[in-house]
Amino acid sequence: MSAPVFLADPGTLRDVVAGGTYLLGGTEGRHAGVVQRRAAGERVDVVDGEGVRLVGTVDAVTADGVLVAVAEVVLEDPPAVGLVLVQALAKGDRDEMAIEAATEVGVDAVVPWQAERSVVVWRGERAAKSRLRWVGAVRSAAKQSRRARVPEVGTALDGRALATRIRSVVDAGGVALVLHEEASAPIADVSLPAAGECLVVVGPEGGIGETELSRLTDAGAHAVRLGPHVLRTSTAGPVALAILAQRLGRWS
Repeated sequence: MSAPVFLADPGTLRDVVAGGTYLLGGTEGRHAGVVQRRAAGERVDVVDGEGVRLVGTVDAVTADGVLVAVAEVVLEDPPAVGLVLVQALAKGDRDEMAIEAATEVGVDAVVPWQAERSVVVWRGERAAKSRLRWVGAVRSAAKQSRRARVPEVGTALDGRALATRIRSVVDAGGVALVLHEEASAPIADVSLPAAGECLVVVGPEGGIGETELSRLTDAGAHAVRLGPHVLRTSTAGPVALAILAQRLGRWS
């Protein structure tokens, strides 16, 4: 069974060396020592969300946290092609379900999209609170899936801002794929870049309107289909990312 993963603050593990110790404090330390009752000798991993992983065992549980004996420090480089899920806001927490599953699959970043047909609207304080919920969902999913890198959660984009983002990605040599049930090109046949970003755009429950689709494709995106069935907004993105991860050799 794989070791449980605990999250340290970004950048705090870069000076840790194999053979040394690391004190996991704060909320994560209390969770490991008090809630989970980790004991001396148990295998644990500590990651910083930026690709550094400490492989070790619990040396002691103290009032300040859990002291970890570090056996190995592993640096996990970012992939050459970054997978980015642009997820339309959806009701019933279906958007959060999508980003949780996408994180488990291996997405590198998620971007909230205020699509024209999105029933849910992020404005003002709600936007900030909702984004923080996404951040929490992504962190939890990264820990559950034992990842050393936690996907970045971007700020919400509207249709015009998304078109600008797509144009920038394409100009830099990346690719943008819009999942659409009426598209003729299968996602398995689309050419993928050797480097840069691969955006996967998923619409809300009501789908992507023709005007908005045209705006995105005019910016350089490709409309693609997953298969013969229409998937929910909560499942389309993770399925597409799984196909792309396999094509990019991440699962080989």
